[in-house]
Amino acid sequence: MADAASRLTALAEALLGEPLPVRIRGWDGSESGPPDGPVLVIRHRRALRRLLWKPGELGLVRAWVAGEIDVEGDLYDVLDRLAGLLWERGADAKDPVRPVRDPRVRAFARGLVELAGPWPAPRPPAEEVRRRSGPLHTRRRDKEAISHHYDVGNDFYALVLGPSMVYSCAYWEDGGTLEDAQRDKLDLVCRKLALKPDQRLLDVGCGWGSLAIHAARAYGVRVTGVTLSQEQAAFARKRIAEEGLTDRIEIRVQDYRDVRDGPYDAISSIGMAEHVGSVRYREYADALHALLKPGGRLLNHQIARRPEKDEDAYRIDEFIDAYVFPDGELAPVGRTLSILEEAGFEARDVEAIREHYALTLRRWVANLERHWDRAVRATSPGRARVWRLYMAASALSFEHNRIGVNQILAVRPLDSGAARMPLRARTWTEPAGG
Repeated sequence: MADAASRLTALAEALLGEPLPVRIRGWDGSESGPPDGPVLVIRHRRALRRLLWKPGELGLVRAWVAGEIDVEGDLYDVLDRLAGLLWERGADAKDPVRPVRDPRVRAFARGLVELAGPWPAPRPPAEEVRRRSGPLHTRRRDKEAISHHYDVGNDFYALVLGPSMVYSCAYWEDGGTLEDAQRDKLDLVCRKLALKPDQRLLDVGCGWGSLAIHAARAYGVRVTGVTLSQEQAAFARKRIAEEGLTDRIEIRVQDYRDVRDGPYDAISSIGMAEHVGSVRYREYADALHALLKPGGRLLNHQIARRPEKDEDAYRIDEFIDAYVFPDGELAPVGRTLSILEEAGFEARDVEAIREHYALTLRRWVANLERHWDRAVRATSPGRARVWRLYMAASALSFEHNRIGVNQILAVRPLDSGAARMPLRARTWTEPAGG
């Protein structure tokens, strides 16, 4: 069909009521839009059918994962330009009925039908999680969700994360490398927990074992790490054996709710609580409180969303739920603090480090792009595209304060009320021995 780009641009601008901020290139080679802008490439008209059958974010994401749309130019620039049009248009954008009644939406749909035809309905890409039945956050369902996210190949994650194999926000200084920043984050966690030789540390959601190794090697503690990912556990055990630390670290494939060998002197939960879910968060807090010695410390490192005016209106992001973190939920930091304190913890420090996560994600995206061909071979083209889009979009969300990340240091007080904290609590601001 001749001049698909001009027709798509006209349809989009009529729908949005403003000029399209990116250039469009159609599957027929035609182009339309600002000449100096980044290019959104529509490689196949099937992408339009995806939008017809699943309007909005999920339809676009399916086309992206399938390779039917692409970006020529700066991906961050394209996402930034489109964010206000596609994802930040207020309450109307989340209303499932009002858009269908809007004559502009109906005209847009008719135009897409003329360009692409509504049949057949494209099947979702293989990388999309299949819908799960039953209640949220049962042990079985959580294990399936974790497997979807983490059991995609250790080789793939090694290319993205680099030698540190840490999949959470790093802690940056100007001019530092990703490996330096991740090492500093691990050490910051250990200092906040005030770890001492031969103490017992429980690392909930231990990943590939990086914190366990650092804590055992640098602080002499004994670590139990739990994960639901078989691939993570195998990788972590191999690293621990190579470091000669098998007498100090045990890695288990185990749900945190099934840990029964407390009490521990300290507990770390780094980037894990996002998987817990609102219906289970009090259970999570109660379980960790029961596993911690009186006077012991908890370090909870967790992504947070901005509060909603109507919290009942909160919905899990469709893209994240379908392709990245099935069943994952974010909560405002204030709600997290309240639940921890309801469980008996005393919150002693909160450090907001969202800018650090934006820097971390941009480094991960750069790693993925630099090793693109190897990453595709290690997993699949669609999976690599999922991670590139997810990490780039997340970096922008942290930069624009749509989401944040916080380290909450909490203690389980003694029966007397004592917390065994120094009067000047931020003793961790300087490295040990500094």
